[in-house]
Amino acid sequence: MSNSPTEPSRAPREGRSERSVDRPSRGADAEPEVVAGPKRRQFSAEYKARIVAEADASKGQGATGALLRREGLYSSLLTAWRRELRAHGVEGLAAKRRGPSPAPKPSAREIELERRARKLEKELAKAKLIIEFQKKAHELLGIPLKHHGLDEDDS
Repeated sequence: MSNSPTEPSRAPREGRSERSVDRPSRGADAEPEVVAGPKRRQFSAEYKARIVAEADASKGQGATGALLRREGLYSSLLTAWRRELRAHGVEGLAAKRRGPSPAPKPSAREIELERRARKLEKELAKAKLIIEFQKKAHELLGIPLKHHGLDEDDS
């Protein structure tokens, strides 16, 4: 191969390299320390009630905004806290568990009904066994069964 002026040069252009020198490759100089993620802020019911009371007592233009800036809060939080306070009182401002609500515990009546249902199911199973035994005994002895007009398929 000849390097004639008509052939394009295969070497990188001046000022550029094939690989970027100023950027490290992935993972080469990565920070080994794991950075903690942001934490969710939690406010006590007393704090929420105090902020709502201060916001309601604030007089003058921009006083509520100054309160929110000082405390580092959003106006949507204040609105939600006011709504909870109106609807449920101070108890409504208490922290609520996140996620799906737990399954409700059965009442005493439900427990008793379940117990009775299990007992009746056991009795039914025993009765079915006795009936099957009687059918086999009648069949072996050659005694015809009386039909009372009830279909065996009724459930």
